Amino acid sequence: MAFERIHFIPPVIEDNPNGWGPTSVSDAFKGIPYQPFSKGDKLGKVSDWSSTAYQDRRYQNKYLNQFGGGNQYAYYHEEDESTFHLVDTSRPQKPVYMRNRNKFNQRNNRRDKERQMQRQQAGMQNLLKTRDNRLHRKLQKQFANRNNWQERRNQTPQRIRNASVMVREEWKVIEEMDFPRLSKLSLPNVLDPDDLVKCGELEYYDKAYDRVNIKNEVPLALQNRIFHKVTTTDDPVIRNILMKGNVFATDTIISTLMTCTRSVYSWDIIAHRVGSKLFFDMRDESAFDLLTVNETAVETPIDDNAEKSINSTTNLGLEATFINQNFSQQVLKRSEEKEKFDKPNPFIAEDNEEEEKVASVGYRYRKWNLGNDIEIVIRCEHDAVLSPGTYINIKALNEWESKGGMGEWRQKLDTQRGAVLATELKNNGCKLAKWTVASVLSGSEYLKIGYVSRKNFMDSSKHCILGTQQFKPRELASQMNLSMDNGWGIVRCIIDYCMNLEKGKYLILKDPNKGMIRIYDIPNNTFDSEDDDDDDDEEEADDEDEDEQEEEIEANI
Repeated sequence: MAFERIHFIPPVIEDNPNGWGPTSVSDAFKGIPYQPFSKGDKLGKVSDWSSTAYQDRRYQNKYLNQFGGGNQYAYYHEEDESTFHLVDTSRPQKPVYMRNRNKFNQRNNRRDKERQMQRQQAGMQNLLKTRDNRLHRKLQKQFANRNNWQERRNQTPQRIRNASVMVREEWKVIEEMDFPRLSKLSLPNVLDPDDLVKCGELEYYDKAYDRVNIKNEVPLALQNRIFHKVTTTDDPVIRNILMKGNVFATDTIISTLMTCTRSVYSWDIIAHRVGSKLFFDMRDESAFDLLTVNETAVETPIDDNAEKSINSTTNLGLEATFINQNFSQQVLKRSEEKEKFDKPNPFIAEDNEEEEKVASVGYRYRKWNLGNDIEIVIRCEHDAVLSPGTYINIKALNEWESKGGMGEWRQKLDTQRGAVLATELKNNGCKLAKWTVASVLSGSEYLKIGYVSRKNFMDSSKHCILGTQQFKPRELASQMNLSMDNGWGIVRCIIDYCMNLEKGKYLILKDPNKGMIRIYDIPNNTFDSEDDDDDDDEEEADDEDEDEQEEEIEANI
């Protein structure tokens, strides 16, 4: 067998003695221009399908040479495409005889599927509705419990207060008047009063106390003076002017009735029906004249049945009354110059050697015509004189608790006096309303209010005057939304009811825990003796004194 010999042709190797690389251009690369490039250039791809799909500007010049050009090595397709065939991927069409073969079966199946879907949707809706109702009831119950819990949390625990007088079983309730009904009453166009009698003498106010402030506070000094708190039927002037009217009272009693809808604590007033006259009296040994402290505040002082302390209700009332009396006399000038009324003080005995120790006070007996043949005579009071013929009333507010170790008044009284007054109008609204009404009834030009605070909040016996403020009574009444028409309406309503009662004694009692007043029919000998174990002789003597007093009043009538 003959073998053909194949010759191996070795490639031509060009030797470059002067360096490396070729020394001549190969025939395969002749005619191709040279394009320089740098080491930082990136080589192109054999097939780039992303040139039209991705238009990210960051990669537009990714494969371009930094020297320009780059089209010498572009790809150009020059082959014939006539032999290219496109593959058909569309769905083949069925013949005519096979097109409606499963038409009816598909229609029935479609209806069954639609009915099944409707049943499923209805079941889902019922299920969701049931879940929503269950969730709604659950949330409603949860939020209702939360709201009730929040309401119980926000509500302060109701304190059970005691009445100002122990109500006996034999007393009969003849009328109840709730505060919402009383607050809607109104008696407008009440004419100005007529002055019947003026008694007493007044000292002049010392205007130096208007300059008292926090930096130069003045200690409150004890004033050894006598204050007369005489009830209506014991007033000798009223007994002499019984023919001037048919209803008689004091400014303290009338101001309490006018502002009864603002009161929280319990109080009581006795109504005497004698002949055609009606007398409003204070009960003997009652705390009617004691001032209240923080009566209308959100957190009232502790009750007396709790642990005894200087901040109990009774002790704070005694402290406020003590401050008010001493302040009203300390701010007066100690001189012989006084404003004297026509008659002297009717409550000073002629042989009284302590006449100089009587407090500065002026009494004005004034008569108002309330219509329907009702003429009320009220004994009003003035505390001092600002200038000749200008009468004023002097009262004092007291600070008894501290916040942060230092009294709030010492921080805000000079710079934020309006805020301090707003707080007092909120916490002591009933007391300020009584002072304002009494000033309006007496015809005082101004109402002087002093701010008195404790030196040490753990000691209720030492106090300092931190400042004073002056108001016109009617402007202050407008500021605290106090209507005199509503006050006269309340008084007229009570008078009309009492005037239709039979002759006897009745008790007007403010409920200690509800916003209402009750009128009780009580025996004539009620409150005549303090001890229930007194002898029968003493009771008979008291009854005889009561009868003699009524006979004397009727005789004067």
